[in-house]
Amino acid sequence: MINLAKNKALFLDRDGVINFDHGYVSQIDQFEFIDGIFEICQAAQAKGYSLIIVTNQSGIGRGYFSQHDFDVLTEWMVDQFAANDVQINDIMFCPHHPEKAVNEYKTDCDCRKPKPGMILEAAQRQGINIAKSIMIGDKISDMKAADLAGVGTRILLDSHYSRGQDDLGLATHRIEALNEIFNLGVLN
Repeated sequence: MINLAKNKALFLDRDGVINFDHGYVSQIDQFEFIDGIFEICQAAQAKGYSLIIVTNQSGIGRGYFSQHDFDVLTEWMVDQFAANDVQINDIMFCPHHPEKAVNEYKTDCDCRKPKPGMILEAAQRQGINIAKSIMIGDKISDMKAADLAGVGTRILLDSHYSRGQDDLGLATHRIEALNEIFNLGVLN
């Protein structure tokens, strides 16, 4: 099926791309933005990209924090982006885990990355041409989800999760710092 949508998106993982991943970040005082994230989002927005966050949040399903905690932190994060002239167009999150979650959250869903469900749903909701879009993630699972969804440009930000690992050809670019994105020429 050919996607005739004209909109393109910059899909962003949260922990490890937008903020430092300190492990199950759920409170404002734990949230530390990664250098360059606002500038990248501003540049993408200026080039007509919608900004969509796609994030696994199994801490909800594991009982480490509540969805209310996630919602409060997310509202604060969106406000910080707005204060830096960046509009977040959509936020998709998956609270599930197939083994380590409890109750209704213990499920092998289609939304948890490396599955592409969040990307596909956001694209449908926002009228996104996935092939013309970009995904930035810090895990091989981000790259796999983006590849399965058909995201045209997949950028792996090296982190302690991916450093030294073969990305299996899933990433179209691999960078060590966010500001390297400007050298790739992909935000056009």
